[in-house]
Amino acid sequence: MVKRLNSKDSDFESAFETFVAQSRDDGGDVSAPNVAETVRDVISAVRVDGFAALQKYTSQFDGFALTPDNIRVTRDEVQDAEAACDWDDLAALDFAAARIRAYHEKQLPRDERYIDDAGVTLGWRWTPVDAAGLYAPGGRAAYPSSVLMNAIPAQVAGVSRLAMVSPAPGGEMNPLVLAAAKRAGVTEIYRVGGAQAIAALAFGAGPIKPADVIAGPGNAYVAEAKRQVFGFVGIDSVAGPSEILVVADGKNSPDWIAADLLSQAEHDPSSQSILMTDDSAFADKVAAAVDAQLAISPRAEIAGAAWRNNSAIILVQSLGDAPALVNAIAPEHLELAVDDPEVMLSNVRHAGAVFLGRLTPEAVGDYVAGPDHVLPTAHAARYASGLSVMDFLKRTSIIACDQAALQKIGPAAARLADAEGLPSHAASVRVRLKKE
Repeated sequence: MVKRLNSKDSDFESAFETFVAQSRDDGGDVSAPNVAETVRDVISAVRVDGFAALQKYTSQFDGFALTPDNIRVTRDEVQDAEAACDWDDLAALDFAAARIRAYHEKQLPRDERYIDDAGVTLGWRWTPVDAAGLYAPGGRAAYPSSVLMNAIPAQVAGVSRLAMVSPAPGGEMNPLVLAAAKRAGVTEIYRVGGAQAIAALAFGAGPIKPADVIAGPGNAYVAEAKRQVFGFVGIDSVAGPSEILVVADGKNSPDWIAADLLSQAEHDPSSQSILMTDDSAFADKVAAAVDAQLAISPRAEIAGAAWRNNSAIILVQSLGDAPALVNAIAPEHLELAVDDPEVMLSNVRHAGAVFLGRLTPEAVGDYVAGPDHVLPTAHAARYASGLSVMDFLKRTSIIACDQAALQKIGPAAARLADAEGLPSHAASVRVRLKKE
């Protein structure tokens, strides 16, 4: 049975804090005694042995004999995969790709150059990284939508090399994933996954050359590998299990809200779904609807575990109390299924993506709305944002002084350098302040 919390209870505050702070199994192999240690060994092996390490781990985990000839998916293989896809599926991919691209094009920042009151020319310019490494998860499900969401922002940013890695059990890859990669401008696709694939993207291994930024979701080992290579390369984030929080009044259809909650629970047993409402009878109806939908769901085992072990129904005295609790949770996905979601939104500060109104299910954001579905999890929305073109761009400052400008700002710079005990800093300014 799902956890129930009631803000009227005397111990609600401590119970709520305990619930928010609880850790969730990240879906990794729980038989591994130490994920970080295992990943460290894999990364070390790839750095030392290169392609041989990729062969070893690919054989061990994917049952595939990797060779220099079959590691890379050929253009013909992509074409054949696309031809094997259902045309309606391809049309949906095209529709989604166009909307994702249009949204991210509006995110592109502009360069700036101006002269301030001291006569100093200042500004900045944005340039893309040279290469992006993209991880496409396998395992429980293949996600062509994630390929679009990770690769299109990099393409829009102007990244010239997009290299994708993905587990290929038995050497096989999902045809729709390959079709999505083609639509997103991915120029290199490799049959390798896991922590070893992240290491290859970071340091290079065989035909896989190093990338500058690595993006894309994966299991516990992939997430830990990204954490460990950060600094050698950039990463999008260390993503955790999926989350959804639905704030709903009693005017909603219980079946609709139950489906929304299960839309994230079905991702993984470690996912989390939360209903927050002020209507106790409605909460009971939603719980019953969840049970009914689980009974016929082909992913009942996964979704049921997430619902029973990690999720909650939170009853509040008033929906006006909801934003403070939402901000404490900082959910990945937030649905505001209430009469005036804009009013509630004005008091929400921490959420990865917000879905306004009764007719905006989170699933439209996963696929076709346009904004990226790679979002901060595990309360990271307190300080982080979803994936965007900005993850594949760098900002370079621009500064230029003429003699008059340096005369105005140079003395203060030299004085501060003196105060910090850095005489050469000061000298590099003062030698230019001397008149010819």
